[in-house]
Formats: sequence, C-alpha cells, structure tokens
Amino acid sequence: MTTLLTRRMALAASATLVGLAAPALGQARRRLTVATGGTGGVYFVYGGGLARILTEKLPNTQVTSQVTGGSVDNINLVTSGDADIGFSTLDSVIDALNGVGAYARAGKREVRVIAVLYDNVMHAVAQPSINSVAEMKGKRIGVGSAGSSTEGWADRTLEAAGLNPKTDIIRDNLGVAESVNALADGKVAGFFWSGGVPTAAIRDLAQSGRTPFRLLDTSKELVEMDKKYPGLYREAIMPANSYVGQTQAVSSIGVANVMLVDAKTPNDLVTLILEGIFNNLADMHAIHPEARKLTLQSAAAKTAAPFHPAAEAFYKARGVSM
Repeated sequence: MTTLLTRRMALAASATLVGLAAPALGQARRRLTVATGGTGGVYFVYGGGLARILTEKLPNTQVTSQVTGGSVDNINLVTSGDADIGFSTLDSVIDALNGVGAYARAGKREVRVIAVLYDNVMHAVAQPSINSVAEMKGKRIGVGSAGSSTEGWADRTLEAAGLNPKTDIIRDNLGVAESVNALADGKVAGFFWSGGVPTAAIRDLAQSGRTPFRLLDTSKELVEMDKKYPGLYREAIMPANSYVGQTQAVSSIGVANVMLVDAKTPNDLVTLILEGIFNNLADMHAIHPEARKLTLQSAAAKTAAPFHPAAEAFYKARGVSM
C-alpha cells in the first residue's frame, strides 16, 4: 500500500511539474479518488456526481468514485492515502478523532472537514406489524454493514429503546440494498439505514409496492440519545410522501454529513477541490435532491469536528464567517 506521505508528495510533485514544465513535458494528469458508499445510498450518487464534475471542470484532473461500506471505510481510506476525498456522518468523524467505537483498535484518525453537506436521517424500517423500535426485540434486524456508521447509530438507537443491541435482536450486517432485498424476501423483520431522503433503494422498494413496510417514529429514542450524546443528534422530519405510501410525516433522528480529507492534505489541493465545487454549484445541485441543500453558508456551518485550514481560508475569502 502506498503510504500517505508518498501519495501526497506525488500529488504535489505532479502539480509542480504541470505548472513549471507543461510546454516541454506535456501536462501530467492529476488523479484523485472519492470514497462514497454502497450502491443504494446517497453517498454513492453524490460522490459519483462530484467525481464527474471535478473531472469536467478542473484542469488536467481525473477523479474517480469508489464504492465503499460508508463512513468508517471512507475515513480509513482517506487517512491511509487510498482516497483523497470521503463522505462521513459527523458522529463517525468524532469517533475517529477520538479513536473510539469502530476506530478503537487502530487508534485515532486525523481527518478534517472541508464541507458540511446535508443531514443523514435514520430510517428505521419494519414490517407493518412492528410499531416501535422496542418491538424489534427478538426479531432478525439488519443493522448496516459491519463497522459502518449505520451499525453504530443503529446500536445507539436500540439502546435508547431499552434493548441490548447484541442480544435482544438477531443481527444481520447488511447494507441498504441488501437490507431492502432481505425485507422483500421475508428474511428480516426490519432494518436500519442512515442516509438522505429519499434513499434510492428504499424509494424503489416503496414504488414497487411488492412489500409493505413502516417507517418507525424514533423521537423517543432521540430524547435518550441526546442525554448520552448531547448536541450530536437532532430531530429530522421525513415529510409526508417522501416515499410512496408514506402519507404521514415521520419524526426521526438526524446527524450532519460532511466531506472530509486527511489532515495532511496540501492546502492547494483542498482549495482546488472547493473551487471545483462552488464555481459549479448549479451542476452540484443537479446530482441529487440532497445536493440542492449545499450552499457556501451551509458548507461552512460550525460542527464539533475541525475544518481543514485551507477550507477555513476558502470560506472566509468568499465572505462566509465561521
């Protein structure tokens, strides 16, 4: 595996060659990777769109998107130098910075935020006979991919409902596409997914009409989670008709999604990425409904995680206070 330092030095050297020797040597093409998520989620769509726009708009740059298990994978890929940009939920970033949860074995991960994107919403999806998270007790439940932020969040939600997430349910580590298929096939009684609204896999299940399901209200669980993790989670309302057949608004739990890089990422590369995004904001908004929420002001919103210094400088230069 290429070390982080070697990868960053190579990027810097490539940029220098392009700037100083382009006429003689030809312009070296900068190659970047965006770590996204599973194919049924918003990260996958958002990251693919971002890669396309940066490739089209940035000079001599080829950006590819990579399918991953989500936040935990993305943070590990970014800090190992195997990806340059990643998407993550804020709670997973905080765990990474502190070296706890999914990061306890390998230790702290030094990542930095470059933009706040949109809120992830906890989808607690269940067969119609299940009316609450507590009623998942004894059932086979999809809790997200192993080590993912969805899994950690699902466990916290189950605990807030008074359940032991390790013993009170039968756990299946499934991504959102696999969870949808398992519910449709009757292999699970419900599943958790943290993602944007609408999430493609759940939207497609609802539109097909083949498997009725319920989106559970998790407002009671939010109250308990806020006591243990103050300021990290907040109420998120899924409006009526976010999914076909969902005729009432559903109160759920939200957490911010962020775009991040390794702490050692060169300042000029961070600036270039942000220029590619915000100089082409109309194109970004066309990627997905959740991408329409991106503005200079929202991207610079203060969070519990630190921004990369070049990102702070970028937003301040564009008149956004942080």
